[in-house]
Amino acid sequence: MGLLDGKKALVFGVANKRSIAWGITEALLREGATVGLSYAGEVLEKRVFPLAEEANITFVEKCDVTSDEEIEAVFAKAKDRFGTVDILVHAVAFAPGDDLGGRFRDVSREGFKLALDISAYSLIPMAKHAAELMPDGGSIMALTYYAAEKVMPRYNVMAIAKSALENIVRYLAVDLGPQGIRVNALSPGPIKTLAAAGVPGFRLMLNYADRIAPLRSQITQDDVGNAAVFLASDWGKLVTGETLYIDGGYHVLGLTVTEDELKA
Repeated sequence: MGLLDGKKALVFGVANKRSIAWGITEALLREGATVGLSYAGEVLEKRVFPLAEEANITFVEKCDVTSDEEIEAVFAKAKDRFGTVDILVHAVAFAPGDDLGGRFRDVSREGFKLALDISAYSLIPMAKHAAELMPDGGSIMALTYYAAEKVMPRYNVMAIAKSALENIVRYLAVDLGPQGIRVNALSPGPIKTLAAAGVPGFRLMLNYADRIAPLRSQITQDDVGNAAVFLASDWGKLVTGETLYIDGGYHVLGLTVTEDELKA
């Protein structure tokens, strides 16, 4: 018996087998859920379809999340295929490379709008359509990062987008709560993914985090997937409007130096 037997999930944002969205997908499948996937564009098609085929996932749809029509179309197809949906995973984020790194004051207006549209606003129409397919309640979750709260070097416009995303999570939690729909955010520490590769200095962040975090451990896609299962299952039935950190405790630190550095 799996924790999610009989549940149906839609996961937006799978890029490849190393993406956090795929780690969540594997965990949902392991616990008995039926999963449908959506990917960002034709460039990712050749990566996503082989993963879906390997996992026996037959619902795979392209979706440009800047288009209300495409979002609506994916959920209409999901309704035809599944009838209802119990779980929605929003793992979608993008910012132009020129607006990551460099001086924050140089963030472009167009880059700002695009990052906020794709990485934050898109959760709102997704949640709206998902809620219509959740007559008995459900679980919606989005992926965020600690840069939403504290300044992280070179994260720039994406930090603003994640901050907006976390506030959207809270407002949706209140809006959809009376329908029994829980809305939460997952906040993993640094993980090697395609998206992370676009953040200047990411390798340094990755190597630093596991030396400093209280649990002294790098985070994996499996760790995030297990946290997602908790939020998707009845074990998390009274958890909503929260940001769940999977970062080895890094976010509780005020001074991020090692014991050896303090002794020196």
